[in-house]
Amino acid sequence: MNKELEHNFIEELEKNQNIVHKVCRIYTNNQEAHNDLFQEITIQLWKAYPKFRGDSKFSTWMYRVGLNTAITLYRKRKRSIKTEEFDAFQYKLSSEPYDDTEEEQLKLLYKAVHQLNDIEKALVFLYLEDKNYKEISETIGISEVNARVKMNRVKNKLRTILNP
Repeated sequence: MNKELEHNFIEELEKNQNIVHKVCRIYTNNQEAHNDLFQEITIQLWKAYPKFRGDSKFSTWMYRVGLNTAITLYRKRKRSIKTEEFDAFQYKLSSEPYDDTEEEQLKLLYKAVHQLNDIEKALVFLYLEDKNYKEISETIGISEVNARVKMNRVKNKLRTILNP
């Protein structure tokens, strides 16, 4: 890959890395798994970047790749994630530490979200990211009506989990 493409990728990744951290937070339970998933998503983004045409915003594309990577890995339900060597690019990325201090309500919400299936987690994640149903449907690959119906069901499911 040429240097300009590499530079653009690193710049976009650094600007939008919180998206990847948020995806990792939804699909992992500890810092080690979070770090492994972050690395794997970053690798998948890097591999797919030459094919990114710019039809959507980089952040929207990043959500899609990140969620698809997380869903694929965690559907296999393996305890460890096989990752590829990433040392060659590590020195080029400036990584901000992820602030893991949240209120008790946020902890309860995450605990409830962890009980959802993979698609429901993706719906909640995108909803909490203030994505509209059109963006949610495009990212997940379902119709807008289906996204609305599924989201209402997930909201009811979360209410039941949080208020038994």
